[in-house]
Amino acid sequence: MVKEKKARRIALVGATALDARSVMVEGESGLLSIGPPYERPRYEPSLHRLSWDNGAVATLFSADEPNRLRGPQHDLAWCDELAAWRYPAAWDMLMFGLRLGQDPRCVVTTTPRPIKLLRELIADPKVVVTRGRTEENARNLAPAFLEQIVRRYQGTRLGRQELDGELLDDMPGALWTHALIDAARVTGAPDLARIVVAIDPAVSSHEGADETGIVVAGSDRDGHGYVLADASGRYAPAEWARAAIAAYREHDADRIVAEVNNGGEMVEATLRVIDPSVPFTAVHASRGKVARAEPVAALYEQGRVHHLGALPLLEDQMCAFTASFDRNAAGYSPDRVDALVWALTDLLLAPMPGGGVFNLYRDRATEALEQVDPGESRG
Repeated sequence: MVKEKKARRIALVGATALDARSVMVEGESGLLSIGPPYERPRYEPSLHRLSWDNGAVATLFSADEPNRLRGPQHDLAWCDELAAWRYPAAWDMLMFGLRLGQDPRCVVTTTPRPIKLLRELIADPKVVVTRGRTEENARNLAPAFLEQIVRRYQGTRLGRQELDGELLDDMPGALWTHALIDAARVTGAPDLARIVVAIDPAVSSHEGADETGIVVAGSDRDGHGYVLADASGRYAPAEWARAAIAAYREHDADRIVAEVNNGGEMVEATLRVIDPSVPFTAVHASRGKVARAEPVAALYEQGRVHHLGALPLLEDQMCAFTASFDRNAAGYSPDRVDALVWALTDLLLAPMPGGGVFNLYRDRATEALEQVDPGESRG
């Protein structure tokens, strides 16, 4: 489009500012790496822009900052990993500004996820859809990557999405659906009474090991929960401890909650190496994953849990988690879901301190009411 002088003001929108720079501009397939040298643009990192000799200019934006897209006008946009954008409002702001020239256009490159926006785009007759499979790009990928990843995920639901580019419907029998999560999604959280960081630590960190789930959630005084962040990833022990404590400080949390069935006292000890004073609660998994998750899923059905923006990887795990979940068949462990469950259980389902006294008074009040003459007022 630039070469043919059909685009002069371009928006390059990544899921984050880092993604826009490191993938769309500087990456192996970024704009500085492709095409003959005489056609490549000049990059000015301090100005977040690329410029070509014919006067065309491309500006970098982060989908994490929708308001930056409010105002600028463009005749062409490239949106990368749209399904991973945390705030769908970024798309709306971009569309309002895509109004220059005779035929403004937008190119979207993304792994397919069954989110509302992506479904709407695919269903739009004006949108041209091109699909590609990982194996079709094999000559540009390391053989070891293909061997390991394909062997591990081929035939699994995650593999069909990530390797084959399929847009999958919600898993039949899943405890959560994307529609259920979308219905309660919010763009901001109220003043929260409590905030916790929950950890489901992995027992190893080698390539192919499980992830460590790290989820930040809070609760308000009306009994509603808010999932604020997902910092999960594949970490060495010291790294997940740093990530959890960084999330604790960033969100001004009250406590870190961690499952200790596998790590025992080492989980708390690892955290205290990083911050000796961090408030910590150890939790033990006495029931299976599904039994622990079902009460939390019920909170979602009641509309009492809200996600702050989109949390794509966590939500994909949630919508693939069924009452008969088998990690061997799925190809992964639901560590993000486990951390979510621990967080919301601590905030909304755990017994209140002094709950025994509360129950005693409640039972006595019930007995007293039952002894009242039916003709008397019970007000």
